Amino acid sequence: MANISTITTFLGWCTVLNFGLYIFSALIIAVFNVPIKKLHAKITNIPAKKLDVLYFNFLSHYKLAIFITNLVPYIALKVMVS
Repeated sequence: MANISTITTFLGWCTVLNFGLYIFSALIIAVFNVPIKKLHAKITNIPAKKLDVLYFNFLSHYKLAIFITNLVPYIALKVMVS
């Protein structure tokens, strides 16, 4: 059975991995913006002009999800154990 220390460690690594994926996604979108827009526009039939807003929404929602599901519980458990 998991104890608070194990859960804290788990949430810490989840936060690190999710932020890594977030940064990777943001860099890929920034560096390969034009090819990614062309690909996504072709696949989804969404105009390329609307994709910037959708990418921004995706990144902002993903960051918020990381905060709510990983970072805040991690900080709360760290405070509880201290």
